[in-house]
Amino acid sequence: MKIIFLGTPEFAVSSLDILIKNGYDVCGVVTAPDKPAGRGQQLQQSAVKKYAESHQLKVLQPVNLKDAAWVQELASLNADLFIVVAFRMLPEAVWQMPPFGTFNLHASLLPDYRGAAPINWAIINGEKETGVTTFFLKHEIDTGEIIFNEKVVIEESDTAGTLHDKLKETGAALVLKTVQAIENGNCPRVSQDALISSEKKLNTAPKLNKQLCRIDWNKPVNNIYNLIRGLSPYPSAWTELKTSEEAIIPLKIFSSKKDGNSPVAKPGTIITDKKTLLKVNTLDGSIEITKLQPAGKNKMNIKDFLNGYKANEEWFMV
Repeated sequence: MKIIFLGTPEFAVSSLDILIKNGYDVCGVVTAPDKPAGRGQQLQQSAVKKYAESHQLKVLQPVNLKDAAWVQELASLNADLFIVVAFRMLPEAVWQMPPFGTFNLHASLLPDYRGAAPINWAIINGEKETGVTTFFLKHEIDTGEIIFNEKVVIEESDTAGTLHDKLKETGAALVLKTVQAIENGNCPRVSQDALISSEKKLNTAPKLNKQLCRIDWNKPVNNIYNLIRGLSPYPSAWTELKTSEEAIIPLKIFSSKKDGNSPVAKPGTIITDKKTLLKVNTLDGSIEITKLQPAGKNKMNIKDFLNGYKANEEWFMV
């Protein structure tokens, strides 16, 4: 069976790798065009492109997925199956092309957490488990017939980064299982509508923006703790520190500990020993910040931050 693989970030590499290691004929790899990045704005290749070229796979990098010439080039490869892992939304002319269809790997237990940021939102919402799902593409995003899914436990200490890595490997195994089922002609197809109950509201996973990532210190300690780990290491939760000199220092927060003891002052109030401890009061507890990044600086632990910025109790998080 000839396969075309479509994906861009590191999350997709494990799925492509497991296909190659199991001897599948990946006749083409579609990934994002090279983009300028960093201070020098040098062109950077996607993680999938780097892997594909290291294994001498044919790479396609269309700018416009509806371009007739590119669609014709794709068709000329005569693939039996398309597999999508962390790629752009495909036009119907593309996903309907292969005779065995096109399936996608999604990092949630569909129909829950449809959308662009399922890993982040599962942690932000305090879920205890999530998973991965393979499903056939259809018009509406993340709504096609489910093939398989696999559950993954979310630990209290998990961040978006650690959960990403768990789901990446679990997802790769599920991609292989799905290809084998399609190849053997025993592939299940379960309508998502049959899994939706009127009694339970579906969670969604919309694209994250800057305002969604801002910490509101008036919220409960668990909500803030989950927001910080659900956005770490990227795009990261952020706040603003108001100093006694009335200066405002934007801060990205990457890791923290939670304290459920009743707060001794209003939310946003800082508790510090000026050496190794920086806590911020919330609605019903406090958050101890352990790793952060002031605007224009590198990431640092709290000891280095307190040593460099001379924090005191007159400072306030806003």
